[in-house]
Amino acid sequence: MSASTKPVPPAARQDPKRIEQLGRVRVDEYHWMKDDNWQAVLRDPSLIKADVKEHLTAENAYTKAMLAPTEALQQTLFEEMKGRIKEDDSSVPAPDGPWEYYTRYETGAQHPVRARRPRGRTDGEVVLLNEDAEAKGKAYYETGTTAHSPDHVHFAWSADSQGSEVYRVLVRNVASGAMVGEPIESVYDFCWSPDSKWLFWILRDNNGRPAKAFRRPLGGGAKDDVLVYDEPDEGFFMGIGVLSSEKWISIGVGNQETSEVLLIPAADPTAAPKVMEPRKIGVRYDVDHWDGKFVIRTNADGAVDFKLMTCGEGNVSKAGWKDWIAHQPGRLIVGTMAFKDHFVRLEKADALNRIVVTARGGDEHAVDFEEEVYALGLEGGYEYDTTTVRFTYTSMTTPRQWFDYDMASRQRALRKTQEIPSGHNPADYETRRVNARASDGAEVPVFILMKKGTKLDGSAPLLLYGYGSYGIAQEPTFSIRNLSLVNRGWIWATACVRGGSEKGWNWFLDGKKFKKKNTFTDFIACAEHLHAAGYGKPERTVCYGGSAGGLLVGAVTNMRPDLWAGVIGAVPFVDVVNTMSDVSLPLTPPEWPEWGNPIEDPQAYDYMFSYSPYDQVAAKPYPAVLATGGLSDPRVTYWEPEKWSARLRAKTTSANPILLKINMDAGHGGASGRFDFLKEIALDYAFAIWAVEKGWQTA
Repeated sequence: MSASTKPVPPAARQDPKRIEQLGRVRVDEYHWMKDDNWQAVLRDPSLIKADVKEHLTAENAYTKAMLAPTEALQQTLFEEMKGRIKEDDSSVPAPDGPWEYYTRYETGAQHPVRARRPRGRTDGEVVLLNEDAEAKGKAYYETGTTAHSPDHVHFAWSADSQGSEVYRVLVRNVASGAMVGEPIESVYDFCWSPDSKWLFWILRDNNGRPAKAFRRPLGGGAKDDVLVYDEPDEGFFMGIGVLSSEKWISIGVGNQETSEVLLIPAADPTAAPKVMEPRKIGVRYDVDHWDGKFVIRTNADGAVDFKLMTCGEGNVSKAGWKDWIAHQPGRLIVGTMAFKDHFVRLEKADALNRIVVTARGGDEHAVDFEEEVYALGLEGGYEYDTTTVRFTYTSMTTPRQWFDYDMASRQRALRKTQEIPSGHNPADYETRRVNARASDGAEVPVFILMKKGTKLDGSAPLLLYGYGSYGIAQEPTFSIRNLSLVNRGWIWATACVRGGSEKGWNWFLDGKKFKKKNTFTDFIACAEHLHAAGYGKPERTVCYGGSAGGLLVGAVTNMRPDLWAGVIGAVPFVDVVNTMSDVSLPLTPPEWPEWGNPIEDPQAYDYMFSYSPYDQVAAKPYPAVLATGGLSDPRVTYWEPEKWSARLRAKTTSANPILLKINMDAGHGGASGRFDFLKEIALDYAFAIWAVEKGWQTA
């Protein structure tokens, strides 16, 4: 790319807006990029303001022009990733009474077919939903919840055709194929009643939040809807479902600090829900039903990493709860599953998972594994009266495996191994776990994947990935995508920084609110540790994070721009103060416990302003940056990466490019098809290679 033909970046106009808040003043010169009619834009992106659309179109064109020399590489990366996908793949069938349910893909299809067949047979397939057919002619299509009725007569699913996560629920009679009743509009989640006669769902309000629970009879319409529960706190999320024994319907409400459960007896689905234990700030609990009693997973009584308690059906308040599985600091009880004669829990300690099975008589055992670094997951089934639990096992070198485990005989059966059509030999790779020492002495785990024999002399390029929010743990899982970098000599490293829960719930608490900067300094410590040990060097390192992980990479780019050759912020949450000050946005009130409330709390305002990536952009030599987003994203709105890239470009003192790519037809998760999504990942990885090679200088 010669100087004469080098693309010219869009010059975003500056229209300073003075914002006074709690006696503090900030100036936002790109505030105009936010469409005041954003709620309508989420549902119909064509309503976007003309000047915003013009700017986004120009940014996309600039990014395309700058990365034009990588288009062949992007295509190669895409074909490699696609080649690792079994195109006609299918899931392991999940039995339920006379049927077994599964999903399968047809060759070339972007979306799956959902189907069932008679139990124990390989013929007699009944198609429940062909998602590829539903998606035909749509720029975006994604299903949310899918569920057959417990009597196997009907099939219901929720669909989003904008990427805005505003779902519509439809019901079909399986035998006739006829649609049943009216569609349910603007849905967050739904479930069937165990008697198959009712649909319960959560309404997503105009601000994109789950707000109310409703009930509708099968085959009914809007006129038949009954309000079941109206949540008064706009900062609470809501979920609805049926407990394992199928004797109770539950509505769960809460935020990151506090929760509450309401119960409806399945034998009387029209009964009003009753609160199990009234909410108390700082106390979280969720519940299942097993062996005639409730099992409560809770942090009550100082059980930071959670404990299990039980209570009878007649006394469900906290006064009737009894300790069962004691709290053990550092061992986080992640989740549970209940079966007729067994109870299963998934635990995490020191960044590794384990599965523990408890028999109804009290006998307990763990499911053992041999590898040093691996990831486990429990897969939910349909049946309660079974001795089989299904789990997944994987590592950074081992493709995912599905096992059926007999909890009575303790025998496991391998049901499926993820097939890599283009080939994969685990022996060609090496995975390691190292610990980086943070500035306060904390040991931060890092999972590493590289080709066996990779020289640790700093010459190999390094991609350092991180997240570090909401207590979400990073797992050392197999990825068909990451191999495309590793096979080119890259080292892939995943940093388990504070703000996640890899080392227990305190690991999360030490990276939230007024301790949020630990997330960023941990990540920097990981980069410095890896560089010192020969895993790459700054000029050959790219950092990568998405959503709240975009906040992470945005913050460390401001703090230490010298550590990175390139930065990838995917749907990055970077405009922290403005977003957490806008109560109309979907996630703002629910996330004040995570970040703080800058509208009412001066300390929270000052602290988050001090690290907010957008607010802390300054005159510095920034590395190459790629910011991505989706026009209909309700979680991280498009204007966050748009504003961030504009301010970075205006402030940087280096010649390194700042690129922005907005998907005009998608939301937070990017493109909806399984192949189209890979094209976006291929662009990210091509940018990483281009950034390390400084492609804008050599083309």
